[in-house]
Amino acid sequence: MSGRDLFCPPRRVRRGAALTLVVASVLATGAATGYLDGSDRKSPSPSDRSTIAGHHEDVSDAAAEAMADGKSPVEAAERAVSRSGDRWGAVYSPGEYEEFEEALDGQYTGVGLWARRERDGRIEVTRVRSGSPAAEAGIRKGDRLRSVDGKSVDGRPVTEVVSLLRGDATDAPAGTAVSVGLERGTRVWNETLRRAKLSTDSVTVRELAGGVTVIKAAAFTKGSGELVRSAVADAAAGARIVLDLRGNPGGLVTEAVTAASAFLDGGLVATYDVRGEQRALHAEPGGDTSRPLVVLVDSGTMSAAELLTGALQDRGRAVVVGTRTFGKGSVQMPRRLPDGSVAELTVGHYRTPSGRKVDGRGIAPDLEVEESALKRAEAVLSGLGGPS
Repeated sequence: MSGRDLFCPPRRVRRGAALTLVVASVLATGAATGYLDGSDRKSPSPSDRSTIAGHHEDVSDAAAEAMADGKSPVEAAERAVSRSGDRWGAVYSPGEYEEFEEALDGQYTGVGLWARRERDGRIEVTRVRSGSPAAEAGIRKGDRLRSVDGKSVDGRPVTEVVSLLRGDATDAPAGTAVSVGLERGTRVWNETLRRAKLSTDSVTVRELAGGVTVIKAAAFTKGSGELVRSAVADAAAGARIVLDLRGNPGGLVTEAVTAASAFLDGGLVATYDVRGEQRALHAEPGGDTSRPLVVLVDSGTMSAAELLTGALQDRGRAVVVGTRTFGKGSVQMPRRLPDGSVAELTVGHYRTPSGRKVDGRGIAPDLEVEESALKRAEAVLSGLGGPS
C-alpha cells in the first residue's frame, strides 16, 4: 500500500525535479529552502542585495527582454535558471510566490483532506481536518474519494489528486468551488466544497508508554521552532525525547535554529557562506541538555531539518536513527523580476558545526534503520538512561 497526504506543498512543485522531490514528503508545507527568515524572503538586506545581484542579473535580463518582445518573462527566466546549472533555482509567478510565502507562514489553500492510494488504486480518506470545508460537509475517515470535478481519481497518483483538489491548473484561490465524488459503503454521493485558507500542524506531540515523548516537526514554518521548545518544556519530568524529522522538507532556517535551542545551551548550530562571506548561526542559551534524545530522519529530511540534525549530531546531543537524509544544504535568496515574478537562486551553502558539507551528501545516521525506526529509537532511549 502506498500513500501520501492530501496536504500538499505550494504549486512550486511544478518547478523542476528538485521540487518534485519535495512533494514526496508527507507534509510538504514549504519547499526545501534555505531561507534565513521571513524578511529575507520578502526583502534582502542591502548587503545581501549587492552580493546576489550579479547572480540574478542574467535571469532578470532574460525576463526583461522577453517582456519587451511580448513573450513570457517567466518562461524566459526559467530557461536562464536552467542554463545556470543551479539545481535549486526556481522562478515563480506572482501568485505562486504569494502561495509559497503563505506556506512558509504555516498556511495553505485546500479542503482539509488527507488520503492515500490503496493497492487497488482507490483513493481513501485517512483524515479530515477539524473545521475544514471537508469536515463541514460531513466527509469522514474511511470514505472513498471517487472523483474531483467530474474526473475519476481511481488509479491516479495522489499528487495528481492533490492538484485537482487545489485547482492548480487555474491557480484557484480560497473561496472557489470544487466538486468531489464520494463513496461510503453502499452510499455514493457528490459534495461541492469551497477551498479555504487553512493552517498547518507543523509540530505535533504524543506520549508513548515507558516515558517517551515524540515531537514530530513536519516542517519549519513560522512559529514551529517555538512549538518544539514548548513541547520539550512541557514534557513530563524524566521523559525521554524522540524528535521526528522524517519527511520534513525544511523551511525557515531561523525556526530550525530555534528548535536547536530547545536542546542546546547556546553555541554553534551551523555556518554558511553568501558569496564567500562566512556567517554563523547560534543557539540561544538555556536549552534542555539532560534529557536523552533521539532524532529520526529519512531521505525526506531536507534543508533546515538537515541543518538541525547535523548540529545535534556533531555536538553529541542526540543519537540519529533512520536513513541518510536528502542532502540539500544550500542558501537561496529571492529577487523580484520586471513582470512581478520572483527568481530564487542559490547564493551559498551550509556546513554543520564540525564543518561537514550537507549539500549533495546528506547526513548519515548513527544507527541506520529502514523499518520500525521508532521502535529502534525507543530501544536506544532505554539504553541512554534519564536525566539526573
